Amino acid sequence: MESALKPFRVMAYVVGVMLLVLVTCMVLRYGFDIEGPSRVVSPIHGFLYMVYLVAAVNLGMKARWSWPYILGVMLAGTVPFLSFLFERRVTDRVHRELATAV
Repeated sequence: MESALKPFRVMAYVVGVMLLVLVTCMVLRYGFDIEGPSRVVSPIHGFLYMVYLVAAVNLGMKARWSWPYILGVMLAGTVPFLSFLFERRVTDRVHRELATAV
């Protein structure tokens, strides 16, 4: 389970930052008619979000979490700043589960 936590944590931060960049690009695109940045950032964010989903499912399966909880973690990557909050909660939960397993 510890081996799946690190990729999840990295991807949670990367997706969180990229989502903030994407929101900025959407403001530029729809507020100021500047389309260039969103054409580059949108597909990159989409790919990284898919990697985040794989990391979240991998961790959830190894930790034997319920599917509703896994889906909640997966959806956390779609709301700005929420991936940072969930990364902290998931990390704490994994550390607690590892401590009780020993």
